[in-house]
Amino acid sequence: MTDSARSTHPDPARRRWMAVLARAEADRIAKLLAHCGNLPAHTIIRGPEGGLVMVRGRAGGGGSAFNLGEMTVTRCTVRTETGFIGHAYVAGREERRAELAALVDALMQDNDRNTEVETRVITPLERQQMERKAERASNAAATRVQFFAMQTMRT
Repeated sequence: MTDSARSTHPDPARRRWMAVLARAEADRIAKLLAHCGNLPAHTIIRGPEGGLVMVRGRAGGGGSAFNLGEMTVTRCTVRTETGFIGHAYVAGREERRAELAALVDALMQDNDRNTEVETRVITPLERQQMERKAERASNAAATRVQFFAMQTMRT
C-alpha cells in the first residue's frame, strides 16, 4: 500500500484502538499499562497541548452540514526508545490522558508488544466501554413510553 493510500484509508484496527483510547480514562489506561511489564522509555515529540476543533453537524442527520461549535481537545505525539511513534487526540484538557494514549498507540505498532497491549489494555478498556454503553441503553429503555393512536385503541 502506498503512503498516500495509507493516509486516506487508515488501518481499521488502528482506528478501533484509537477510538477506545480516546474514550478511556487516564487512570484506567495507566493501571492497565502497569500490567504490561517492562515498558520502553518514551520521549514527547509534540505536546501535550490543548486547542480547539470545530464540531460539524448535519440537519436531520443527513442534511446539509453546519458548524455546531468548538470543542477543546488535547493532542500529543511520543516516540518510544524502540523508534515507534504514537499520536493521540482526546476530548478535553487532559494532558496525561493524551500522553498515555499516544504511548499505547506507539506500543500497538510494535509487533513485539502489540499482542500483549491488545490483551491487557485495549480489550479490557473496550469491554468496560461496551458494558457502560449497554447499561445506559438499558436505563434509557426502562423509561421508554409507547404511544398508541386512538384509532388502534378502539374496539
